[in-house]
Amino acid sequence: MPKKLRTFQRPLGQLRYKKLFVISVEGSKTEPQYFAIFNQPQSIIKVKCLKRPLTESSPTQVLKKMRSYLRKESLKKTDEAWIVVDKDDWTQDQLRELLQWAKTSEYHGFALSNPSFEYWLLLHFEEGKGIVNAQECLTCLKRYLPNYKKDIDSKKITPELIAKAIRRAKQRDANRSNDLPQMCSTTVYKLVEKIMGHK
Repeated sequence: MPKKLRTFQRPLGQLRYKKLFVISVEGSKTEPQYFAIFNQPQSIIKVKCLKRPLTESSPTQVLKKMRSYLRKESLKKTDEAWIVVDKDDWTQDQLRELLQWAKTSEYHGFALSNPSFEYWLLLHFEEGKGIVNAQECLTCLKRYLPNYKKDIDSKKITPELIAKAIRRAKQRDANRSNDLPQMCSTTVYKLVEKIMGHK
């Protein structure tokens, strides 16, 4: 029986995708599902979310997972490694540990959502003003994704909506001299903008 042809065919002479984004995330479901949207068959980039145990979600543990991966895997100079977490109740010191790690290489990145990753999702649909906590953010998000329970319907996240989220997040992140975003802001746009720029 003849072998089934693969649907993903790279250009002749190309051993693999041109750029890899390795992401260590706090969430075990939402973030991996969201970033998987960018792994299209003909894409020249690949996004890999590192799996982690459900109980290991602190910033330190998320960073530990990334460091462990980087010790075992050989990245190309053009590949990037990112940490993506929520503000939640984590302390400034815990978050600054991630920030300091990101500054050790131009190919390292740190994206923080305040109050939660759901705020980044909300920006796909509205301006996201006046959010005071994660629960309020979730309530607003359910206006657009009524069945949302940490699962993302990829069909609801279009390139047009992603572009709107990037624009809105940039506007909310007006004080970019502050490395840790204030309430109602997210720096996930920095990562997504880089991914989109290489698709």
